This record gives sequence, C-alpha cells and structure tokens, in this order.
Amino acid sequence: MRSLTFVIGTGRSGSTVLSEILNTHPDVLSLNEYMASVGDAAFPEGQVSGADFWQALYRPTPYFASMIRSGVLMPEFLYTRRPGRYAAETTGIPALSLMVLPHLTDDPDGLLDTLRETVGGWPARTAAEHHEALFETLGMRFGRRAVVERSGYSTGWAVKLRATFPHARFVHLFRDGPDCALSMSRHPGYRVITLIREIAERTGVRSFGDLTAEQVRALPPDLAPLLDECFDPALVADRDFPPPRFGALWSELVVQGARFLQDLPAGLGMTLAYEDLLDAPRQELARLAGFVGVEPCPRWLDEACRRLDGGRRGSARRELTAAGFEELRASCAPGTDALKKRKRD
Repeated sequence: MRSLTFVIGTGRSGSTVLSEILNTHPDVLSLNEYMASVGDAAFPEGQVSGADFWQALYRPTPYFASMIRSGVLMPEFLYTRRPGRYAAETTGIPALSLMVLPHLTDDPDGLLDTLRETVGGWPARTAAEHHEALFETLGMRFGRRAVVERSGYSTGWAVKLRATFPHARFVHLFRDGPDCALSMSRHPGYRVITLIREIAERTGVRSFGDLTAEQVRALPPDLAPLLDECFDPALVADRDFPPPRFGALWSELVVQGARFLQDLPAGLGMTLAYEDLLDAPRQELARLAGFVGVEPCPRWLDEACRRLDGGRRGSARRELTAAGFEELRASCAPGTDALKKRKRD
C-alpha cells in the first residue's frame, strides 16, 4: 500500500505550483484536483461495481462543464489548453481528463482508455477500496510510491477523507489572508463559488438537485441563469465582487482547516504556510517530503526552488487603497486568529 497524503486548503495559496513541484519528484504520484474533479459521485455508500465506479470517474463534472460551455475558463482546466477527442459542447470532458490526467501525461486520452479497460473490470467493493486500487494502478504505471492529492477549495472534504481513508496524512496549506482573498476575488472559479453559495443561502437547499421550479423562479435574474447548462459569462466576469466577501470566505475555510488539523492524531497532520515556502523553500520542501514519506532529492529541490515565485507576496497591500486593505484585513481576522492560535498550540 502506497502512502497517501491529502493537501487541504483554501486554494489560491500556492497549491497549484505545489502540485507541479510534487509532480517532478521521482517517487511522488501527484493527483492534481482529483477530489475537485470526481466529487461526491465517486463516493457512494456500500459496494459498487468497477463499471459503476468508472462511470463516476468518467462522467463530466456538471458545474465545470457548464463553466466551459459558457466560456468561463479556469487556468486549472488543463485539458482545454490542449484538447483531445473530448469537448464540453459535444462529448463532454471526462472528469478525470479535465485536470487530473493532463497533469500526469501528455497523452491523457490514451491513459483514460487504459484506465477504462482496467477499472471497468474490477469486482464490486467499497468506494474507498476502488480509489485505493486506482491510486495503486497509477502509482505502478508511473513508478511512484507516495500518493499526494491536492485540490483547491478542499477543506470541506477533510472530514469525509479522514473517515474514508483513516490511514491518510493531511497537509494544511495556507497563504496570507488579504493576499489570498484578493486572488480569490479575481479568479473565475471563486467568483462562481460565491454566487453558488449565495443561491444555496437564498434557497436553503443542500443540493441543487433539490431545487424546485418555484425556488429557481424566485432567484434574482443575475443568479438564476447560473443554474442553466450555459449562461452569459458576463454574469461572472462583469459583476462587482467586494474583496472582503472573499476575506470572509478565506477565514471560514482557514478556521475549518485549522480545527480539523488540531483534531488529528499525532503524526497525521502538518501545516505549510506559502510564505514559509517562499522564505525557506529547501527547508520546507524537505520537511514536506519527509512527512509524505520520500527523500528530498537535491536535484528535485533545485528544480522546485526555480518554480517558486515570490512576486505575488504583498499584492493586497500594494494594489488596494489603505482603507480597502484595512477592510479586507478585518474580514480575514477570524482566520488569522485561528492560525495564530494553532501556532501557539
């Protein structure tokens, strides 16, 4: 059984470059945005056949498909940069193909075909056993012995992942609150997330599948279209999003992540600050490698240091007015306090 580690966090915190760095390590299988891609559909209760499990991995992720059809593209959508045989407008882009497989190979369609033949023939077993078998299959294919999954906006998954994979380790990755929140406010994915959260708050539903036609009709005209298969991208791109709204989101996620890590058994949790990674990359990456269960190869560390860019540090203070920065900093205060408390403990 390969070691399994999940990197949880808010997103917009250096997590994408961390996945890229981990992917260059000769012993690490870097699963980029795996949880964001497969979602709840890949975690059914009870026993599930290999064919049904494969469908959960293959079926396009609905909200990502809607964003792509609407022209709201995230930089994380690797498949759309070099499209293959799948397209959101026709076949749909398989969940694994959008961000996971292009991170591992230049031939994501070929790898998808191979996995389809393998996974589809697996016997019935629990979702956890299927996922672990998939990680094992990919680890053997690429010659990697440690599995690290990293998805943005992933703290909400932590409790479920802990229950599903009790042997897994967790890294809580975070970045300075104002800088992270400002980055969120400019990212199309986080803009959509805040609008989806607003729809959920207005309607009180936990799943959009529970929405009634009456509830949809009651939504404002700038929100209801977001539930369609295709919507006007201006509803996302042209809307005014006050940064403190994202500061509150950052705080919510950071508090959630810090609380989760505090409750983990000793040895299963690690914190990683993006700013520490910039200040002492060799030290922090060596610490991460040891936690994951691999050696911090000198050549890997050299390459990793070249990938890190400290130019985004302090962006909120540089780009906002003094009053705007203070307002954003105040919205981040609960999360900042949670991190300080965690550090003291």
